Amino acid sequence: MLAAMVCAGYAYHVNSKRSEDDPKKQKYQPTAIFLAPFTFPLLVLGGISIFILRALTYGVFLILFTIALIAFRQPFILTWLRKTANTIGDALLNANTLLIKLFLRPWANESEKI
Repeated sequence: MLAAMVCAGYAYHVNSKRSEDDPKKQKYQPTAIFLAPFTFPLLVLGGISIFILRALTYGVFLILFTIALIAFRQPFILTWLRKTANTIGDALLNANTLLIKLFLRPWANESEKI
C-alpha cells in the first residue's frame, strides 16, 4: 500500500514540475495521493477479474464453435454472418449518406431538399 502512495506522490511531483503549456500536464488534486492505497487494489482486482472473464469467454466460444462445426455440417454461420454484415453495412451507408446530405450538401451535388 505504501508503494501505491509513493508512486502516486511521485507522479504528482513530476506533473507539478511540467510547464503550464505542456499537453501532458493534468490538474490532479493533492488528496488523490491518499486515495491510492484504496483504489490500487480495486483496480488490480478489477483487471484480474476482467482478464479471467475474457479468458473464460474465449474458451467457451472456442469449445462451442468447435462443437458447432462438428455437429452442423452446413455453413449456417457463414450465411448468418453475410446477412448480418449486409444489414449493418446498409444501416451505416444510409446513416452516412444522410449525414453527407445534411452537412456536406455543396460537395454532395444535392439540392436543398432532402
